[in-house]
Amino acid sequence: MGVERRPLADRPLAEPHPSRLSPEHPDRERILAAHTAALDAGEAGYLDPGSGLFVLSAGFLARRGTCCGRGCRHCPYVAD
Repeated sequence: MGVERRPLADRPLAEPHPSRLSPEHPDRERILAAHTAALDAGEAGYLDPGSGLFVLSAGFLARRGTCCGRGCRHCPYVAD
């Protein structure tokens, strides 16, 4: 899959697109808290509170400058 250059979506980096993190997700508040902490600290990501997997932050993905097309939870390029 190729790298796609596109503008950032028109929403705050702290708010994931609902198709990537549903408003009904049972861990949504904990996920958003961990993501916000990573954004505030300028970190590349955080450990998912449910699975323990490393998740890239929207800040890291935005700094990278491209969308990889892999469905990242906090992709800042997914249009509303």
